[in-house]
Amino acid sequence: LAPRHPAVAQPSRAWDACVCGSVNLGRHVSREGAGVTFDWAGCKSVLHSPARFLDNMIEVSRDPLPEIEDMSRTTRRVGLGVMGFADAPYKMGIGYNTPEGTAYGEEVMKVLDEESHLASEMLAGERGCFPAWEGSDWETKGRKMRNSYTTTVAPTGTISIIANCSGGIEPMFSLAFNRQVMKDTEGKPTVMREVNYVFEEMAKEAGCYSEEMIDGIIEQGSIQHMDNVPEEMKGVFVTAHDITPYWHMKMQAAFQRHCDASISKTCLLYTPDAVEDYRGAVL
Repeated sequence: LAPRHPAVAQPSRAWDACVCGSVNLGRHVSREGAGVTFDWAGCKSVLHSPARFLDNMIEVSRDPLPEIEDMSRTTRRVGLGVMGFADAPYKMGIGYNTPEGTAYGEEVMKVLDEESHLASEMLAGERGCFPAWEGSDWETKGRKMRNSYTTTVAPTGTISIIANCSGGIEPMFSLAFNRQVMKDTEGKPTVMREVNYVFEEMAKEAGCYSEEMIDGIIEQGSIQHMDNVPEEMKGVFVTAHDITPYWHMKMQAAFQRHCDASISKTCLLYTPDAVEDYRGAVL
């Protein structure tokens, strides 16, 4: 879990803000015998703690303007979301751009949404409803809530780097890349070679890992044209370059069905055909 205040993935009124946090889904995939599964019970068991933590963050945050502080405490928006989403399907052998991939994404967000709402309801019993509760949709539903919003999917760029996982619900941009992090005293850039940890482990198990392979991935951004990579791995370890606009839209829609706020999501449109594919998916 990592707090963000305020968040760009949370549409809000003037002066409003939101405290966001993300659960690393890759940490909830485990091996059971010969298979690999997602630990649904384990994931559910940890969601109430971050919901409480995010509500606490509203109290300890010091906002730059009194208008922001007043509004954020009136609506008490929090945004529990995810990161490491691309890593989890990699571990389970599920392609991002498949019906199984989008079904998994929808179920993950449904669980997150339901559990965060339940946690907020329990907090309302302890601490009271958010001040703007009267006249809200929650009052209409007859449900007392501590927070007006509880879920969103933020980009998680920096915090996913710190956690060594993929960002938000995005596919990996590349399975390997060079990251320029700083310059030395002579002005020369410091470059770090990074490889997705799931891919590295699986490639070594399959006997196809090599430094030459990583060089090729850094250059091409994909393994789809590599003859020495098993076809089964190619179907699982897809990157943003390999995914059509249709599947980007399908994944966003899967998460949006169970999200209070918005989804941070990108879609690569390289060609006119890709733009038409995207338009078709939207329409």
